Amino acid sequence: MAEEKNLHLNGNDALGEIILAPEVIEVIVGIAASKVPGVYGMQGSFSENVAAIFDRKAARHTKGVYLKVEEAGLVVDLYLYLEYGTNVPKVALELQEKVKQQVLFMTDIQLAQVNIHVEAVVPEKVVMPDFDDLLGLEDEDEQ
Repeated sequence: MAEEKNLHLNGNDALGEIILAPEVIEVIVGIAASKVPGVYGMQGSFSENVAAIFDRKAARHTKGVYLKVEEAGLVVDLYLYLEYGTNVPKVALELQEKVKQQVLFMTDIQLAQVNIHVEAVVPEKVVMPDFDDLLGLEDEDEQ
């Protein structure tokens, strides 16, 4: 028998049950993280990226967000890239706060932990100079 992965929320039993798919929480976490200044983007696994190419349904918005249910409660692991020049500890703390707040606000689920994994720092884009300008070829053609 398949393991139950959906989350059951506490609600009014007389009205029925509330079941939340884990993907919903992953999307909430991903959106909350992307709104924090200094976050460049999220990182998905290689297999997720390949699956997204061949299957639209597999192309979820959850790249870089992983959930685990432990004894202490629900744990979120976030794998992301930060912009160059950002204060890593400050951004990581803000990420933890924002993610916990949004999940609590939208689902009434208290996260046990929000683990931040900084995979890389992305430098600012540098404009590549034109090859002809570097060699001064343009000036010779005009003469």
